[in-house]
Amino acid sequence: MSGRIITIAQQKGGSGKTTLAAHLAVALSQQSVFGSLARVALLDCDPQGSLGEWFEAREASLGEDATGLSFRTASGWGARREARSLVRDYNFVVIDTPPKSDVESRPAIEVADLVVVPVQPTPIDLWATRPTLEMIAKEGTSCLLVINRAQSRAALTHDMGAAIEALGHPAARTRLGNRVGFAASMGRGLTVLEAEPGSKGAAEIEALATELRDYLAN
Repeated sequence: MSGRIITIAQQKGGSGKTTLAAHLAVALSQQSVFGSLARVALLDCDPQGSLGEWFEAREASLGEDATGLSFRTASGWGARREARSLVRDYNFVVIDTPPKSDVESRPAIEVADLVVVPVQPTPIDLWATRPTLEMIAKEGTSCLLVINRAQSRAALTHDMGAAIEALGHPAARTRLGNRVGFAASMGRGLTVLEAEPGSKGAAEIEALATELRDYLAN
């Protein structure tokens, strides 16, 4: 498989976008490509810099040479150029985009092989996702919705899942639960894969990473 660019985009704040970007990057880096572990780069386009803070904490926790990832920052149209440069040397480039900004997000969406849109299963999140989907449609980029922070036993989750699929964009089979481990691990510069290996959260992220790879391959 040649290099692929995965952009995480959602104009609504608080969707778990940065947490998803970090977790997917680590999950992909633990998978094999042609017999070797995948080379993965993170590209942070969000001026808030939360992903950068996580990566610095990761370097402090694991050591600068043991993060398993490369990290870059870019903004605006520079994101497209940086992503195209990185994908020459990496199997996967995962881009985190800012909320509430068409101008900053559009280049990262345009350059992507796949845009992943995290959506919490609530009516407000569903309504707020429409502008993001419209922007992605204008760029003609493939898109996959990911239901995030789902309460598995809540009827609302099932209803919203059906409503999200009715938006006309494919939704990932894998749903991410509303688990404390995702956010807690981020504070240590880690992911749930490393902080809680074998947990339900870790299994969900591993399954989602595999599903995204299969989606890109097909």
